[in-house]
Amino acid sequence: MSRSVRTRPEGSGQALSEAYDTALLDLDGVVYAGGNAIEHAVPSLAVARDGGMRLAYVTNNALRTPGAVAAHLTELGIPAEAGDVITSAQAVARLIADQVPQGSRVLVVGGEGLRVALRERGLEPVESADDEPVAVVQGYGGPELAWGRFAEASYAVARGLPWFASNTDLTIPSGRGIAPGNGAAVEVVRIATGAEPQVAGKPLPPMHRETILRTGAERPLVVGDRLDTDIEGAFNGGVDSLLVLTGVTDGAQLLAAPPRHRPTYVDADLRGLLTGQPEVVGDGGAFRCGGWTAAAGAGRLELDGDGAPVDGLRALCAAAWTAAGDEVCGLDAGKALARLGL
Repeated sequence: MSRSVRTRPEGSGQALSEAYDTALLDLDGVVYAGGNAIEHAVPSLAVARDGGMRLAYVTNNALRTPGAVAAHLTELGIPAEAGDVITSAQAVARLIADQVPQGSRVLVVGGEGLRVALRERGLEPVESADDEPVAVVQGYGGPELAWGRFAEASYAVARGLPWFASNTDLTIPSGRGIAPGNGAAVEVVRIATGAEPQVAGKPLPPMHRETILRTGAERPLVVGDRLDTDIEGAFNGGVDSLLVLTGVTDGAQLLAAPPRHRPTYVDADLRGLLTGQPEVVGDGGAFRCGGWTAAAGAGRLELDGDGAPVDGLRALCAAAWTAAGDEVCGLDAGKALARLGL
């Protein structure tokens, strides 16, 4: 993917599942939410896989092991093995192992996924700041993670131990709505210590490195629902991306996205893997996609036409991103998005 300023979503004459050899799929908000499969996800992934596309599941959630994630996917009707799953726990464990001696003790604040990933790298997880750890690692521990775990991390970090975080996502989607993520927990330790962690997860390079090492992808397509992790991670890695609107990103956030958060493609859900992407065509100062025409003017985005809502959103993106240039677009898009039901 070019690092030049993106001013409109791109088109593709081929189905994305044919144009790319591997889909690097985020999980929460893309494949499932609250443990349940998102509508259209299971059949869409089956068709993409049967057509020869490799499916890899790349998640910033460090709570569960790859085996547990694969078992969950299989239960949902998406056959998967542990080797198909790449987690931020694996990325941060490699990051730590590159900096401390083999066999070192590491204080863990998080779930079993972190412990398994550390052992895979020859490191020993411990539970207390008094267990002589040489580093501290923090990952999402689920809603039952005890408050005292943050105190243990704070004691160790305050003593000068290097501090690592699997990721800093402030929120995580659930079946009941948006919940605090690991980034919120990291803030607790940051406030207590004034320290800054080394972070491995999306959108940072350690996660992209881990993903490519484990998948061997040559023409990867990042598929996600978050602009600041999935899409920025693709931008940082120099690869293309597909944003699906089944998770945390809404139309207004997409229109206001700065260049590093602008996806290559936009679609409503994972059915977008199975089709080509319509081209957004410039027409004077306006942009056409499907049956819609969008333009920026008089402090707002204007939309006219009819057709699939996502086509209207693509046209609006072109109008907004062209008007914004390198800056976040501040044009009022309320009426246009309401017309699309977005």
